[in-house]
Amino acid sequence: MLKIEQLQKKFGTFSLDCSMEVKPGCVTGLVGQNGAGKSTTFKAVLGLISPDSGTIHILGKDLRQFGARDKQTLGVVLSDSGFSGCLTVKDIIPILGSLYPAFDKAFFRSQLQKFGLPQDKKIKEFSTGMKAKLKVLTAISHKARLLILDEPTAGLDVVARDELLEMLREYMEQDENRSILISSHISGDLESLCDDIYMIHQGKIILHEDTDVLLDRYALLKADPGQFARMDKQYLLRFRKESYGCSCLTDQKQFYMENYPDLVIEKGTIDNVITMMIRGEN
Repeated sequence: MLKIEQLQKKFGTFSLDCSMEVKPGCVTGLVGQNGAGKSTTFKAVLGLISPDSGTIHILGKDLRQFGARDKQTLGVVLSDSGFSGCLTVKDIIPILGSLYPAFDKAFFRSQLQKFGLPQDKKIKEFSTGMKAKLKVLTAISHKARLLILDEPTAGLDVVARDELLEMLREYMEQDENRSILISSHISGDLESLCDDIYMIHQGKIILHEDTDVLLDRYALLKADPGQFARMDKQYLLRFRKESYGCSCLTDQKQFYMENYPDLVIEKGTIDNVITMMIRGEN
């Protein structure tokens, strides 16, 4: 669905060097700190900035040949985009109908009702959660084959995030050939939604893993100085000095459970993997 190969872009002291792939039928997450390169990658994919080098293929077509009609197959949510606050939802329905021949007005209206979005209220009067749901609903209402979502859950409370993620799950269930590329700094969203995760740091991909593998095989080991000295370190990805000794990230949890029963072993999460990959030592 989307393939990025050696995408490079330089802004002052920041350099992006990114390769990644979103496969058909998959939800792929891109995680990293603010300024790591997530939004730059998204803007390059959408042709909003010109890369210095590298290739981008969307739906099997080189981005340079990806025309206006092709772009109708994409659904996009950017963190800094949205509709004019002076418009109502009723105002934007005919606009969407003229932009997208495949716009499903009946589906759009039914989802407005389902998620409590009023048609006659000005968008500037919407809550943050309502605005976010409207943006995602717009992206999924014209039978898009690929969704590109940059921080769609940012600033939302737990209930609003759950409703938005429900939209995305239903979108994927309707067609097994659809795909999503989503960035988020809220790890729980990605753990419950994504099939695989890419981690980006200072413009470079530093980890790619299936979500199930990450949650099943990765672990945080907590060792006192003696335990750390005796430990087989061949399966440690990162380690970090702590007041009690060392915390260590591994992708071979079972090995350490079987061979070091006295170790404190915590299940891996996206949050602690991000922290250790960025702040830990090799």
